[in-house]
Amino acid sequence: MRSSRRQAEERGRRAETLGAWWLRLHGWRILARRARVPGGEVDLVVRRGRTLAFVEVKARADSASAAISLDRSRLRRVAVAAERLAPRYGEGCDTVRIDALYMVPGKLPRHVPDVWAG
Repeated sequence: MRSSRRQAEERGRRAETLGAWWLRLHGWRILARRARVPGGEVDLVVRRGRTLAFVEVKARADSASAAISLDRSRLRRVAVAAERLAPRYGEGCDTVRIDALYMVPGKLPRHVPDVWAG
């Protein structure tokens, strides 16, 4: 069991690294990775212009699994962390949002903006 947990952790870290590069290629600046605060964690904190996004990266084997991987309870934890981190990273931003980045092998990453509003 420990081995599978470790493998999942490594897959998650790889997905976050690839996701960070994907976002960089699309004009986002990476401000933080795995930003932790009491009550939650955000995989990536990114900024483009006056938009600050807290990005949850989800790596799954197929698109169907990816689509259901970010449920309300997980999203709530990200929202708590985003609320606590926004003052640290959000100066000068007009828009602050929570995004998702879905990573599926053999497919381009799918960036879904503003999933909290969704």
